Amino acid sequence: MKERLQAIKEACFAKIEAAVGMDVLNEIRVEFLGKKGELTSVLKSMKDVAPEDRPKVGQLVNDCRAAIEERLEAVRSALAAKEREEKMKAETIDVTLPAKKSQRGHRHPNNIALAELEKVFIGMGYEIVDGPEIEKDYYNFEALNIPANHPAKDEQDTFYFNSEMLLRTQTSSVQAHVMEQGKLPIRVLCPGRVYRSDEIDATHSPCFHQVEGLVIDKNITFSDLKGTLAVAATKLFGADTKVKFRPHHFPFTEPSAEMDVSCFKCGGKGCRFCKGSGWIEILGCGMVHPRVLRMSGIDPEEYTGFAFGVGLERITLLKYEIDDLRLLYENDTRFLKQF
Repeated sequence: MKERLQAIKEACFAKIEAAVGMDVLNEIRVEFLGKKGELTSVLKSMKDVAPEDRPKVGQLVNDCRAAIEERLEAVRSALAAKEREEKMKAETIDVTLPAKKSQRGHRHPNNIALAELEKVFIGMGYEIVDGPEIEKDYYNFEALNIPANHPAKDEQDTFYFNSEMLLRTQTSSVQAHVMEQGKLPIRVLCPGRVYRSDEIDATHSPCFHQVEGLVIDKNITFSDLKGTLAVAATKLFGADTKVKFRPHHFPFTEPSAEMDVSCFKCGGKGCRFCKGSGWIEILGCGMVHPRVLRMSGIDPEEYTGFAFGVGLERITLLKYEIDDLRLLYENDTRFLKQF
């Protein structure tokens, strides 16, 4: 038995020394120490050994196993070190090579302009309020004094799901929701995406963004509206910016006006940017119509208010002197990285 164990050990050592990889070592371990290995077969034949000799034979088998495992571990460590060294040589980094510059993203110009607008009005005590883009016809039109047969619905043709649900054409619908809650006074700014059935060109898109503001309180007058928007204009376009209000018509405000700002490129002298007029049309505004207040459960005899709305893209185009609205949505990094 001793001679057989010595032969097994020598055969195993020879194979271990000739091994060239971890896979081969694992095969040798299975061949000699596995369930069907050489040493296991010796242990199975212990029943043929005389009882008094079994402890001695068992010790010989254990010594042989320990020697094989020790040699396997030594060679495994040597092979692992060699493989690691070769891998490090193959993966050597040349620190003198120029680094690859990572590209970092940044805010879209629309988001930059929106953040500036929100900062201005939050500083005046306004709350930023959001609302659903899929809206009921009632909140998008009727609650804003635009009944079913009103011609303003033609100007704001949109995308309908059915006779009651549509994609909102203005964020004024959010104002209707806020007024309906009845928590007075109200000072809110409502930014968001809106939809209209417009052809895409340099100044129009079927999907764009609006920012609308609403103030409802006691003793609110048109002077409050003018003062608020004048301050906002100077914050956005410069301290020397002047404002001008022109009479206009909106169904949900009375009286209504459109506001122009003095051209911040030429200071009102007239240039290509303002088409020689010295003024740039910027937004629509007015005092909230008493009928709109009543429909939302607010007594117009006790409360008054004003509202205004501006296209976010218009602010962005003016502020950054962009000539074509489509540039904002083409995802051309050559354009966007300028901001």
